[in-house]
Amino acid sequence: MPLVGTRPVTALEGGPLVTDLQSERLELPGCGILQIMYEIDAEGVQALIPPALHPTVPATVVFTVWNVPESPAGAFVVAEAKIGCRSGARPRGLLVRGFCSSAEGTAFLSSKWGYPVTQANVSLTKRYDRIRGVAESGGNTLLDITLLNPEPIAGNDIQYLANLNVARLDREGATVARLIQSDPDYVFRSADRGKPEMSVFDADAFGLGGAHAYFPVSASYAVADINMPEVRYLVDPSKSPLASVERL
Repeated sequence: MPLVGTRPVTALEGGPLVTDLQSERLELPGCGILQIMYEIDAEGVQALIPPALHPTVPATVVFTVWNVPESPAGAFVVAEAKIGCRSGARPRGLLVRGFCSSAEGTAFLSSKWGYPVTQANVSLTKRYDRIRGVAESGGNTLLDITLLNPEPIAGNDIQYLANLNVARLDREGATVARLIQSDPDYVFRSADRGKPEMSVFDADAFGLGGAHAYFPVSASYAVADINMPEVRYLVDPSKSPLASVERL
């Protein structure tokens, strides 16, 4: 039998309340995107995801830092740590908690696509020999990842997981937990790969307590126009994988 998550749904009830799901596509031009993947200990990975999802084999965490220079909410930078999973047969990344550099960006992502982000100091720095993403809050470093020695590649060599964002919706006067699927399209301007390095990952800060990232898998950086999606699918985290998807 396929493995499924065991995380209690009550542990996912702290996401943002979404009252206005995005109903049309929206372009964010010229974004820098740093993505680094690590394997995590397989033992305990089921406790990180709810019953509606399957864990990946091997178990993975995907770190993503976006630098968005232009949007309806102004410029902002976002840091995510997502657990690799499957919704049915589809590969996804579960985002329980992330961080955004501005209050406007935080409200923009939370209200439209249910991104469970809070404000923090997030930066993405590009140099000739490395590209580094950092998230800090209250004097503590929450995430510090680096792509070393970038080498040019084609944009179609990069693949990004669609998000499942932990959020809350109002259903008939009651607030319910839902995972909101966000699956942007990307128009690549440039892309690089390199050696991944993760020096700090505060798993508790990202709502992933117990996740131990131990083996680097891949690192990429791209400049791309991000086409944020119309929200089409929700996942009820309490149901079985085959019964959990809701189409809007």
